[in-house]
Amino acid sequence: PAAGNGAAAEAPPRTATGTVPVRPPAAFNDMFYANVMAHFYRGELGRIMAWRQRLDVTTTWAITGTTTIFTVAFTVREVPHIIFFFNLAVVTIMLWIEARRYRHYDAYRARVRMLEAHFILPVVIQNREPLEGEWRKLVAQDLILPVYKMSRLEAVAQRVKRNYVFLYALILVAWTVKIIIHAPPGSGVATLKEFYALMAVGHLPAWATATCFLFTALGLAAVLVWLRWHSEGSLMDAPERERMKWRL
Repeated sequence: PAAGNGAAAEAPPRTATGTVPVRPPAAFNDMFYANVMAHFYRGELGRIMAWRQRLDVTTTWAITGTTTIFTVAFTVREVPHIIFFFNLAVVTIMLWIEARRYRHYDAYRARVRMLEAHFILPVVIQNREPLEGEWRKLVAQDLILPVYKMSRLEAVAQRVKRNYVFLYALILVAWTVKIIIHAPPGSGVATLKEFYALMAVGHLPAWATATCFLFTALGLAAVLVWLRWHSEGSLMDAPERERMKWRL
């Protein structure tokens, strides 16, 4: 008989032992599930685009600051070459901020790649088999407790490789040119010893400037070598035959 006014919900079916059966995974053509996942994908895609724009902002700040310092250093002869040390400091701060933002970007990008590989791919190729696995569990766990997918060191190394290695190299070259072209009258720069003597600024000894040079150059080389052995790029180079197929 109907209970009350008939608004009561229908009880879920039970097995012979009285337990409620576990609901199987959503069907391949389940429209409700597909709509939710499509909106979820669009939301995550918008999130990583927002973080990608933040990466561009910090890079722009670093380039703008470097350009300003270059203009002052080469326009005003009296400006000491130690100004490029502060240029390195500013760029390093921007690098640290950008690496922190890149970790957020990578964390959400991993979700997008998971959806593309395990949800969108089966739809494209019309094959349910790639849907198998624990990708749903991994995405659900990350929604409950988001985690970073890369370390701070790897994030710094990735940003150095993509952008900042060129800024650091340009600053070191500009620093060297500044020392040479704005040397005091009567000072020679024909030998390495004379160039080393010109590195001194006021009470700052030449060895301090040379140490900054070497530390920066060796640090860049060490980061790039470490990245080469401990990380892989997000995109790989396809063979020439495969690249030709995409030239429509």
